[in-house]
Amino acid sequence: MKEQIDNLVKLQGIETESNEIRSILSNITQRLDSLSCRLNEFEQTTKDEELRLNDLKKSYVLYKSDVEMNISRLKKSQERLASIKTNKEYQSLLKEIEDVKTINSQIEDQMLECLEQMDDIERVLADRNNEYEKLSEQVNKEKQTIDQETEKNNKRLAELDTEWKKFSGKIDPQLLKTYLMVRDKAGGIAVVPVKDAVCRGCNINIPPQMYNDLQRCDSLKFCPSCQRIIYWKDTN
Repeated sequence: MKEQIDNLVKLQGIETESNEIRSILSNITQRLDSLSCRLNEFEQTTKDEELRLNDLKKSYVLYKSDVEMNISRLKKSQERLASIKTNKEYQSLLKEIEDVKTINSQIEDQMLECLEQMDDIERVLADRNNEYEKLSEQVNKEKQTIDQETEKNNKRLAELDTEWKKFSGKIDPQLLKTYLMVRDKAGGIAVVPVKDAVCRGCNINIPPQMYNDLQRCDSLKFCPSCQRIIYWKDTN
């Protein structure tokens, strides 16, 4: 029975390491997702700035078109001044000319504001392009490291799977069935040592007679409290 219990302990150790590796691999997936998210957010922000720049350029073109159209109107209005016969018409046309000049002045102010905003965005985009190159390089290096870790962990997981099959094959089928049932009920840990008459699975003292029997290692014992398989571990 001692050999069978020793094999169960080894089996438990293999499963514990396997679960730790699976947890690491799960975290690796999250790390990769996080890296991709960082790049995507950066790219999206850059695209938003590019859209703003394009909108400003379109607005600038429209403003410029309006100014050119108003300049053409001014030229025609000024040419008409020479043919005006009444003072009222003359004053009316002068007012129209001044109004167009005022409108043009306002539009030109908007054009200047557009140019300033366009310059600001272009500077931001230039800086962001440099930042993106650095971030992309950093992310690629991190991904290479993660890929190496993943390959290493997958290799070890395959080795542990082979070891599990090896040791499970040495265990009595009925005992293995009991082990698997206890493991599933006890949250993944089926076999725990008893030290100084204390179950290390639930930290509850076991009865003195059971502790004495446990040291003989001649039969399978279960903790009265947590129902895990227990074995005596020499504290010397």
